[in-house]
Amino acid sequence: MMNHIKIIILYLFFIMVSGCEPFAKSYEPISNPKMYEADVVNNSSYTGGPIKVVTWNIRFGAGRLEWIIDSCGDHALADYDSVKIIMQKIADTLNAMDADIVLLQEVDIESKRSGFMDQVQFLLDNTNLNFGAYAPMMEVDFVFSDGLGRINTGNAILSRYDLTDAERIKLRLRGDQSPLIQYGYARRNIIKAKLPDLVQNDKEFFVVNIHATAFATDDTKEKHIERYLEVLNSINGDGHIFVSGGDLNSIPTGSIIDFCANDMCPNDENDYSIQDHDEHKEGSYFANFDGEPNILDPLYTLYQPAIDLESRNLPEHFTHAPSTSTLSNGNWRKYDRKLDYLFTNKVWQSSSGKTHQKAWQLSDHMPVSGFILLNGE
Repeated sequence: MMNHIKIIILYLFFIMVSGCEPFAKSYEPISNPKMYEADVVNNSSYTGGPIKVVTWNIRFGAGRLEWIIDSCGDHALADYDSVKIIMQKIADTLNAMDADIVLLQEVDIESKRSGFMDQVQFLLDNTNLNFGAYAPMMEVDFVFSDGLGRINTGNAILSRYDLTDAERIKLRLRGDQSPLIQYGYARRNIIKAKLPDLVQNDKEFFVVNIHATAFATDDTKEKHIERYLEVLNSINGDGHIFVSGGDLNSIPTGSIIDFCANDMCPNDENDYSIQDHDEHKEGSYFANFDGEPNILDPLYTLYQPAIDLESRNLPEHFTHAPSTSTLSNGNWRKYDRKLDYLFTNKVWQSSSGKTHQKAWQLSDHMPVSGFILLNGE
């Protein structure tokens, strides 16, 4: 994380002394996502039956790269050929799942770190999915430190069926950062869209995708989850249908809350008193404010999770561990906590919720899937 702050400070310092126009884009409370269509649109008519939904933080197609910002690595860039191999495997995995709707986080469209690949278009052109909507989380013309260059990364919705009325919903900036750091930092969002083909008895069908803050040490995450609930409650209150989820960067009630020792890098002992629990590694501790360990309880109370209440803390449903996390014997720690979720105000097909841990080499997050029943099948 210290490397992360250094990158941002150096970048912002250059802007201030150069007198250039701002390089980091900001957004209105509600704005329009970028819309996509596959080069070849496959049969997109809904003919009935369950809908397969997937959420997946794909980590910009870098796989388990030892990246400088979110792990103990020193790599800033992934080369295009390596990214293409990972992206093809992600596409193959989605095809094997036969996904109808996919919620993506950390997807790049114009970033040097991923070879400037438009990953939304790549997945549409290499899967059975036809339509997409993309909402940037970080759109920066040039990051100078470590050669990171241009970054355009965010959330996306991919669908077999047409997407309309898409919205990018702004989430609050981190409250534990100075304005200088905030300027070039991630601008997290919720992306929402309608699927007209899935209207049921005049009830509209919405998809809602979120990537909540990971590293905030104040109550920013609480504000993100509250805004997320407002969006879902509004759809539900109007009598419509939704499927929703994403990378909530939150653990389920009853989980371990301190992963600092698991996530610690060799040089972290110089920055954190983790062993004495005097300080906590950002993104690895889940009790930064009152109620954080139980922050997802309202979602489980109001709506239906793809991974049920009794199973949410089982190891077979863990979805994340940092890419450089290792066990004491030197083997990879593939996953050790649950951060990724799916919810609906309809009904999941019985026992259809699945965490796809065999995909662990393709990202530092595992995909979660389930089948929604629209007609009470």
